[in-house]
Amino acid sequence: MPHFEITHKDSTGRIGRLYTRHGRIETPTVMPVINPNIPMIRAPELAKFGAEIVITNAYIIYRNPELKKHAIEEGVHSLLDFYGAVMTDSGSYQLSVYHDIEVTSDEIVQFQQRIGSDIGVPLDIPTPPDASHELAESEMKTTIKRCKEARDLTKDSMLLAGPVQGANYPDLRYECACTLSKIRFDVYPIGAVVPLLTNYRFAEMVDVIVASKKGLSPAAPVHLFGAGHPAMFALAVALGCDLFDSAAYALYARDGRYLTAEGTYHLSDLQYLPCSCPVCTSYTAEELRDELRSENYISLAKHNLYATFTEINLIKQCIVEGNLWELVERRCRAHPRLLEGLKRATGHAEWIERFDPVRKSTFFYCGSESAYRAEVLRCRERLDRFDLCGTVLIRTRKIKGEDRFDHVLNLKAPFGAYPVELGETYPFNAEVPESSEPDWEAASVALENVLRLIKLNPDARFTVVCDWEHPLIADIRSCAKLIGR
Repeated sequence: MPHFEITHKDSTGRIGRLYTRHGRIETPTVMPVINPNIPMIRAPELAKFGAEIVITNAYIIYRNPELKKHAIEEGVHSLLDFYGAVMTDSGSYQLSVYHDIEVTSDEIVQFQQRIGSDIGVPLDIPTPPDASHELAESEMKTTIKRCKEARDLTKDSMLLAGPVQGANYPDLRYECACTLSKIRFDVYPIGAVVPLLTNYRFAEMVDVIVASKKGLSPAAPVHLFGAGHPAMFALAVALGCDLFDSAAYALYARDGRYLTAEGTYHLSDLQYLPCSCPVCTSYTAEELRDELRSENYISLAKHNLYATFTEINLIKQCIVEGNLWELVERRCRAHPRLLEGLKRATGHAEWIERFDPVRKSTFFYCGSESAYRAEVLRCRERLDRFDLCGTVLIRTRKIKGEDRFDHVLNLKAPFGAYPVELGETYPFNAEVPESSEPDWEAASVALENVLRLIKLNPDARFTVVCDWEHPLIADIRSCAKLIGR
């Protein structure tokens, strides 16, 4: 049986099943980070929030004699008191912070096997953004070398991750992903993205994810290392990420920050709690602040976990219903930098279209970015399937004498022209604003598609009925009879 199988798809996102020695994990999901020295929430409680897998740091365990002894003698699951799947990191975070650690990649990989990790990670080098291309390439090659050595060490004793590195250079991310794919790993983390996330560089994050995904098999499970804020989950899942991990639920709680799917509140600013999780229905904002004053962060950390897994469940439901991209557009309007990420993602629509299911329920037009969705691009690319001759009517509204035309096509933004018989089929059954004038982006894309259709069928005689105000109307008038503006 393969380690990963896909059950539902939407955009490039999917619901999958990842099989480990300690059970099947449904993705997309979040792996809460557990610090074995100072766990804020006990591991057995994490299952109540929806956690099927957790992640901990093997290097921290390795460096602590007491933790190391327990893990070797009884296993990492016993150490954490968690008997679902456990992924262990190798110490790359410490390497990125302190620039050196007291263990080799081979040693930490063998240690992860010894303590019974379900998914282990070699000691990759997390090159930060804005490093030189030369340095990023050199460190990427070191990561690949260590991954090859780890693959030879582990065989089938545990699932092994192959981290994709290359800083914020898409060519290096793609090269690294291609090389790791040939070696064959069980999970592919995209590493060193935390600096992009913490600095709201979501557009660059999109490019990093897409470049990495292009180099991997579409069937490979992908882990976005260090990503734990629910506001960006929908975007990352829609681009094909399956696993996330973060200590954000705990770190943000210590700083008095309250997570939501639309951003972060400082607890000190809240008069009301905009959530109905068990914590927020049991406490007032003032009571949570009282706990923080006494350095008790547990209740706030629990809320942050509830918010995290609630968003994951919503994302999965959207995948099943086929409206994940609408959720992405709503989430990305919560912050200007996330909106930049959305706009960058639409620039990759040609790649997304390859994986986006053709059949769904209803297309919702949520704003100008919707004009560049994969479904709209698909309509443009398939205009050459029309073989029109004789007289053709393209119209935004019905007119008298339509039966005199050989072909009648609807004109609807942002798609352009399509046979009236397809009006109730996806995506032409789209819900769009009911106004006489579509927005500029939608009208532009639709009219460009009309012009392309006309040029693809030079033997047909076109009549276009359109009352939109748009510069492209003049171009249409030059090659078709125009009724309207």
